[in-house]
Amino acid sequence: MKQSYPIDKITQPVSKFINQEHTGGIVLFISVIVAIVWVNSPFQHSYHQLWELKLSLGFDKYVLNHPLHLWINDGLMALFFFVIGLELKREFMAGELSSVKKASLPMFAALGGMLVPAFIFFLFNTGKPSAHGWGIPMATDIAFALALLSMAGKHIPSSVKVFLSALAVADDLGAVLVIALFYSSHIALVPLTFGVWLLVLLLIGNKMGIRSTAFYLIIGFAVWIAFLLSGVHATIAGVLVAFTIPARTRISEISYTQSVKQYLTDFENEQPNNSTLITPEQHHIIDKIKKLSLDAETPLQKIEHILHPWVAFVIMPLFALANAGIIVSHDFFSSLANPVSMGVAIGLLAGKFTGVLLFTWLMVKFGAQLPAGSSWKQMTGVALLAGVGFTMSLFISALAFDHVEMIDQAKYGILLASLLAGISGVAVLSQKPKA
Repeated sequence: MKQSYPIDKITQPVSKFINQEHTGGIVLFISVIVAIVWVNSPFQHSYHQLWELKLSLGFDKYVLNHPLHLWINDGLMALFFFVIGLELKREFMAGELSSVKKASLPMFAALGGMLVPAFIFFLFNTGKPSAHGWGIPMATDIAFALALLSMAGKHIPSSVKVFLSALAVADDLGAVLVIALFYSSHIALVPLTFGVWLLVLLLIGNKMGIRSTAFYLIIGFAVWIAFLLSGVHATIAGVLVAFTIPARTRISEISYTQSVKQYLTDFENEQPNNSTLITPEQHHIIDKIKKLSLDAETPLQKIEHILHPWVAFVIMPLFALANAGIIVSHDFFSSLANPVSMGVAIGLLAGKFTGVLLFTWLMVKFGAQLPAGSSWKQMTGVALLAGVGFTMSLFISALAFDHVEMIDQAKYGILLASLLAGISGVAVLSQKPKA
């Protein structure tokens, strides 16, 4: 029986909160509210002053000197994309995207949810300098969407959650490709070539059986620096490095189970010393079980497990805090009357809904099956939740525009559409099916 200590009374509730599925979305939502309240308070100047604080990294002539908000957007968000890359690789290997049959419905639904919003934005902005922002309404915020889905009720089949997760992951893949192809600046070949060779080194390390997380993270950091200097957006480095992480165990499940059983038997057969300490032999057996357990887990899942709380509870809230600060004045709704805000808002709200639902319907017409136990009403709710584009949309808006006014206009559309999409999606999904 595990012994309880006073510190457990503090850590256990915190651990329980962190491990709940929807808590990341709650923390993200709180960060958005704090940012908006802060920037609309008498302390508005301190908000902007904080994120413009310059930080330097480097040595001699090779120094990166950027404001804090750029370190978050280009640096910490590279870790966010790194975790997305790990999730993508896991899903392609053994998840909802691991076969054509599994992946077809969410992949095509995600495709519709990207093409239609981009087209709507382009219609509003064609021929204008803002037309370059067509990628903004293409993305779904997986943390917010899944948090809202969990809040809609326990009557929703788990297959619907899996479908939304797979759709959002496929959506993330599309967003990564869009950023890489359309939102990278002028390419410098020397640092890019160096970064590519480092990626090749990581792949060689994978093939050779190197499983040290330090090896991949240290060289991965060097890849990030190379990509940052090359002009290819540095967050792409996060995804590419993630795909080099080993995703195989060194021992089979059967061998692991048999070996652990034998070690446990050996542990029980050791003569206890009747004190709070274990015997040297028992300590040696525990070390063997630890080593065996390391061989039984994949570096990919290990790193993902370690980084996920940092991304959910530190990086994404910091990103929201640094980017969601918009001034909400008395003429807020009239300020939405511009091509950027309208293109983003209608793209996310109507475009996502139409694209996801239309492409899902087409796939079903061609023989695909809806998620087990689901209904078209629940698919409608999921299509609405797909319009919650917060994190990715804010991120792409900062890449698409140099003009501060356009970035703010995009933020207005993102926040309004995400709010309406979230409320309407939960309202539809909360309705229990008739008995």
